[in-house]
Amino acid sequence: MSVGFVMLCHEALDRAAQVAGHWARAGCPVVIHVDQRVAKARYDTLVSNLAAFPQVRFCGRHSCEWGTWSLVAASQTGADMMLRAFPEVGHVFLASGSCLPLRPMAELSAYLAARPQTNFIESVTTQDVPWTVGGLDHERFTLRFPFSWKRHRKLFDAYVDLQRRLGLKRRIPAQIEPHMGSQWWCLTRATLCAILQSPRRAEFDSYFKRVWIPDESYFQTLVRLYSDRVESRSLTLSKFDYQGKPHIFYNDHLQLLRRSDCFMARKIWPRADQLYDNFLADTLACENRAEPNPGKIDRVFAKAIERRTRGRAGLYMASRFPKNGWENGKTCAHYSVFQGFGDLFEDFEPWLHKATGARVHGHLFAPERAEFTDNHKVYAGALPDTAALRDYNPRAFLTNLIWNTRGERQCFQFGPRDAQKIVDFLADDVNAHISVITGAWAVPLFRSSGDFWDLRRAAARLQQVEARQLAKLRHIHTKARVRIWTMADFVDAPTEPLQAIIDDIGPRANRRLTAAPKMRDLTGFGQFLQNLKNQGMQPYLMGDFPSGDTADAFSPKRRKPYQVRSNAPL
Repeated sequence: MSVGFVMLCHEALDRAAQVAGHWARAGCPVVIHVDQRVAKARYDTLVSNLAAFPQVRFCGRHSCEWGTWSLVAASQTGADMMLRAFPEVGHVFLASGSCLPLRPMAELSAYLAARPQTNFIESVTTQDVPWTVGGLDHERFTLRFPFSWKRHRKLFDAYVDLQRRLGLKRRIPAQIEPHMGSQWWCLTRATLCAILQSPRRAEFDSYFKRVWIPDESYFQTLVRLYSDRVESRSLTLSKFDYQGKPHIFYNDHLQLLRRSDCFMARKIWPRADQLYDNFLADTLACENRAEPNPGKIDRVFAKAIERRTRGRAGLYMASRFPKNGWENGKTCAHYSVFQGFGDLFEDFEPWLHKATGARVHGHLFAPERAEFTDNHKVYAGALPDTAALRDYNPRAFLTNLIWNTRGERQCFQFGPRDAQKIVDFLADDVNAHISVITGAWAVPLFRSSGDFWDLRRAAARLQQVEARQLAKLRHIHTKARVRIWTMADFVDAPTEPLQAIIDDIGPRANRRLTAAPKMRDLTGFGQFLQNLKNQGMQPYLMGDFPSGDTADAFSPKRRKPYQVRSNAPL
């Protein structure tokens, strides 16, 4: 009993000749199919290079294209020649020109000789296939696909959609159940003869010619009809990425390929000299290694796919960033956003830094500039404080800041006066811890000495902005951790929320609050709000703030810092 190889080649013919010669020297017959689109000069060179091996034959050529019947026709032509020309062959192994044997031929021959009736072909029903890409699993057997998916994508999609709309379906031939799997198989002579010499071959061929990607279903389906000795696995190691494209093996995969214990691997980079020199060496000793087990290296590929598709949290790269929603976390670490605290408390930033050890910035999205801590002009990662550069891409500004300072908790102030484009991002980021004192933006207006009519207009505008912010932060799909207090409630009992904020920031803050930040003097603030009401503006975000002198219990009396225009319109 022996094994024969059918090779499907279309590029890197020099490597194909090298592998075919390796098999021929080991006494294995080889039938080579070369894509008809390969230039005659290159084909003749390949024939000449292998002329010294009588057991190497070349079969009739087909013009091959991915996803079409031509690949099955090429496999049939090569297998027919193998069965006719080499009657001693017990198993036929289908390989490509980019395949590389990983173990000595003696080990493969002994392995197959011990299993003379077993077919090695991945063959599973459409319900059990997790790797189909493109939305077509069972439909590839019930619809027609006369157009090339690669060359006529629009026609392909339009015709599929038309068949779905009209409810057109093909009849699956009797007695077969569609199966799918890798196109690289190793079948027994008896099974292959039964498939290729079947009286129903014309019927099956006619049906599968209009199946999408028939090379992954023709033999995989018919082997179930003609054999009951099927091991649903391939002896060829092939790995695919999340898009269904095959992984390419390079020189640095040498130890990985050895560890798999597989007999064959694809797809090998044509310039991987180290791989070809190592695995095709005549001195490669038989080690009687364990059963082929590609699962040994699945963990490595799973990690590679995850790193490629998800990346590291908060780190954006060109292969993922253009597709919104593919990021693995919008930022890489927790950070805190405080709204209204700087308006209500004096020197809030240094107090918070002292209490928690976190890095506390001012208003990073202030209209004039990014207010980095300690008044830095350029911060970690060469982030400038220039408002124009920051606002060109505020999302990238924030994610870079968090990434460049990972390991250190970042805190910053925010408010309705700041640039608002970042609000949606903050609300959707699970790492954002947002604390809001609503209506605190009125305190700087109250303390200013500007014209009251201008203050009223500014108050109306800021209230509208904060109301839109709160609607986003309170939305049912908000992912950030949000705490919201009205100014009246916070001023009435500030210690408990401040303690909760300190506890939330980190382990260093595992202590009881002993000193609260100094609250600004709010004497007359209630009357200020009443004056806004009198001028037709309803300040509702501050909560139930008492008007007049009853509110002055929050702080000592002081002169009001604003002016009321006598001729202001009502």
